This record gives sequence, structure tokens and C-alpha cells, in this order.
Amino acid sequence: MSEQASLLAAPSRWSQFYALTKPRVVQLIVFCALIGMVLAIPGWPSAAQWLHMAVACLGIWLVAGAAAAFNCLVERHIDARMKRTAWRPTARGELSSQQALAFSALLCTLGAAILLAFTNPLTMWLTLATFIGYAVIYTVVLKPATPQNIVIGGASGAMPPLLGWAAVTGQVGPEALILFLIIFLWTPPHFWALALYRVEDYRQSGLPMLPVTHGSEYTRLQILLYTVILFAACLLPFMYGMSSWLYLAVAVVLSLGFCGYAFALWRNYSDQLSRKTFRFSLIHLSVLFAALLVDHYLWLG
Repeated sequence: MSEQASLLAAPSRWSQFYALTKPRVVQLIVFCALIGMVLAIPGWPSAAQWLHMAVACLGIWLVAGAAAAFNCLVERHIDARMKRTAWRPTARGELSSQQALAFSALLCTLGAAILLAFTNPLTMWLTLATFIGYAVIYTVVLKPATPQNIVIGGASGAMPPLLGWAAVTGQVGPEALILFLIIFLWTPPHFWALALYRVEDYRQSGLPMLPVTHGSEYTRLQILLYTVILFAACLLPFMYGMSSWLYLAVAVVLSLGFCGYAFALWRNYSDQLSRKTFRFSLIHLSVLFAALLVDHYLWLG
């Protein structure tokens, strides 16, 4: 009976470890890395190139998952005080610190080994630097210390296109830096929209998020300013010659939409509008990068 109960509990344990990797966040990371890989290849990828990209995505996914697990470990006490994160296995005490640390180390080691063996040393080192930037510099140092944490720490979240580009070319080109800039500028308004309607959670956690330290009105103004700057950055792929009219049209529509949400949020705040702004920011980035991908092959044709 005990053995049967143990077998029934096994999937739950695996799901707990899987939850530590923050699957939705990591999926977006890998998607952006894949876009960087595909855009680095002039034509339609060969079967060998598709396989190479798939293995590179696996390595990046493992290291990104390791960083997320380490973040859950470090912030387990903070997560326990926030409704949004109180369900996490480390916050609930379902997984011990030793288990979370071992899991993170295993994923990071395996991912780094895959990247070194099947891509190139540059990709491995950039991916490990991203791990350190997010798991250590952002989570341990910046997040509890400054309301600008998400601005500075956003550099780690903007790395995926560079990782993808490096995995295919063995170098970091200007095109990859443009994609980096777009995600870097997208990150603050994305997270601050979340922080606005979760402000009491962040206040209770003790984290100095911008709405807690500077208030709602100031944060909403910053969101608006960042979306305007982001609008300009989203035009760079077309201006640099990376894309054509299709991407430009999609980028303009999406950026106008994001600016529209930000303007409405600045003029007349509500939690519901803040949620809608946060959700639209996810659509903005996903569709923007998908448009880059479609435009890349349309333009080649």
C-alpha cells in the first residue's frame, strides 16, 4: 500500500520540480532565443540546422529553468508572503532548500554541457552569464535593494536573442543587439504594470518595487515614457534592413496599442486596466517576434 501511494505521489513531485522552472516564462525565453537563431540564418534552415537549433534551445531551456529554480529558492520566504507566488513548492515548503538547489545545479550543469558540446563556447558563457545576472545579481542583489531593479536586471531577460544568434553564428551581431534592446525596453513597463495591481503584495513582501517606493502616479508615467521609447526601438529592425513592410505594419499597430494602454493607465488608473496592460505586453512581445519570423521568410521569398 505504501509503495502504491509512493507511485501515485511521484507525478506530483515531478510537477513540483517542473513548477520551479517557471514554464511560461522559460517558454517565452526559448521562443525569443529561437527567433534569434532563425533570423541569423539567411535562408530556410537545413535539417542539420534545425537539429542544431533544437539542441541549442534545449540547452538554453535547461539553464533558464535552473535560474528560475534558484530564484524560487532565494525568494521562498518572500514568495510565501505574496498571493501571486505563495503556491510555489519552495514557498509552501513542499520542496526543501537542498532539493531546489540540487535541482538548479543539475539543470545548469546539464544545459551548459549541452551548449558547450553541441553549439560553441560563446553561447555557453553568455548563457551562464545570463544565469548569474538573473539568479544572483538581480535576485540576490538588485531586487531587494533598489526600485530600479527591473531596469538593471532587465538586461538578463533581454539576452535570449543574443544567445540564439551566438548559437548559430558564433558571434553577436548588430541585429541581435537590436533584438536585445527591444526586450530590454519592454521589460520595465511589462513588470511595472503587474506591480501596480499587485502593489499590496509587494508592499507586504518588503521588496522596493517602484509603485511601493514612488507611488502609482509616478510608476504610470514611467510606463508611458518607456512604451514611447520602446515604440521607437521596435522600428529599428525595419530601419536597419532586417525586415520589410509586414513587420513594420505589425510593429506600428502593436506599439500604438501598448502606448494606448499606457496612456489610458496614466490618465485614469484601475486594477482592471493595469491587468489588461500587463496581458497586452505579453501579446506585444510574442506577436512582434512572430512577425519578425514571418517577415524574414516572406522577404526571402
